[in-house]
Amino acid sequence: MEFTGRITADAKVSTVKADKEVVNFSVAINDRYRSKGSNETKEFVTFINVAWWMGPGIAKILRKGAIVTVTGRLYVTAYKDMQGEAKASINCHASEIKLVHSKKSEGQAETNPVEVAEPVEDLPF
Repeated sequence: MEFTGRITADAKVSTVKADKEVVNFSVAINDRYRSKGSNETKEFVTFINVAWWMGPGIAKILRKGAIVTVTGRLYVTAYKDMQGEAKASINCHASEIKLVHSKKSEGQAETNPVEVAEPVEDLPF
């Protein structure tokens, strides 16, 4: 599955069992539609939690506000929140990440697509 969206917060590197490192970040996908026969535009946002297992080096370019295209395997996790209410999250094990747009510094933008795909050695799943 491939999707494009905006990163909601800077990526974080975590160490899991067997000293494997994973880069985690969340992507927001904004959609708009207009119902037939209506002039009102409705907007909604879908959040996807992304895990990148192929090396922590990519974390330095995955910053809040950057637009990325992610390719990977999607899955859903169901859970109960602190109040016992049923919730779910959409998650992705990424196999490819393309940086579409990011801010270099205040007032200056980088728009050249950067493709990041490191070789797959041993995935922990």
